[in-house]
Amino acid sequence: MGIAEEAHNVRVIGSGQQTIVLAHGFGTDQSVWKHLVPHLVDDYRVILYDNMGAGTTNPDYFDFQRYTSLDGYACDVLAILDELQVQSCIYVGHSVSAMIGLIASISRPDLFSKILTISASPRYVNEADYYGGFEQTELIQLFEAMKSNYKAWCDGFAPLCVGGDMESVSVQEFSRTLFNMRPDIALSVAQTIFYSDARPLLRHVTVPCHIIQSVKDLAVPVVVSEYLHQNLGGDSIVEVMSTDGHLPQLSSPEVVMPVLLRHIRYNIAA
Repeated sequence: MGIAEEAHNVRVIGSGQQTIVLAHGFGTDQSVWKHLVPHLVDDYRVILYDNMGAGTTNPDYFDFQRYTSLDGYACDVLAILDELQVQSCIYVGHSVSAMIGLIASISRPDLFSKILTISASPRYVNEADYYGGFEQTELIQLFEAMKSNYKAWCDGFAPLCVGGDMESVSVQEFSRTLFNMRPDIALSVAQTIFYSDARPLLRHVTVPCHIIQSVKDLAVPVVVSEYLHQNLGGDSIVEVMSTDGHLPQLSSPEVVMPVLLRHIRYNIAA
């Protein structure tokens, strides 16, 4: 096992000619794909990994300087693919990992046959000519809450983000993986994500992109998916699902799995 594979808890399962990479978002780990993996392993080679900083990774490996931008995470993805000698993959990225995949594809488009983005946003902060969903003051309050009492923040943020109450299995699952992160690392990762601005990079993305989005998402307004569609440099398609929440693959698997499988199996019509 290579250095990147070990650091990111890489698992390779299934069999098939095509490789699928499943990349999780903030506050989760590779377990967020538990409803999707069983549908893939008979037909595809599936690569799962944990982003550095996830509660399942060694916190000693987290480089606060490296991960002040999404570029550090994009380099991690490329390192994993190189170690596994992947020639081409279908990349499925949730939330921040959607943007990480897009950034990685700019320097190495040959490695990505297509990218599926779930709940993706290139910019979370509102500006005069752009609606990302958050004001600067809201983010400052969010970070202060994380600093003051991380456990209490997790308990409040999880149901808002997932879309449900604390009794639901999906909210409890997200609360668990969120709380597993070391608080100072979680804060640093959240600041990197919420203050990032990948909009200038979108026109350089030439890999076909399938943009998948919940109709109601606390973190990503629906208009953002259309912004991606209009500004990506290559072919793209948008599908808005009748789901609620930022982690629909966890909270509404019965709706989301057929959608993901369809986009994995079929390409954008020319």
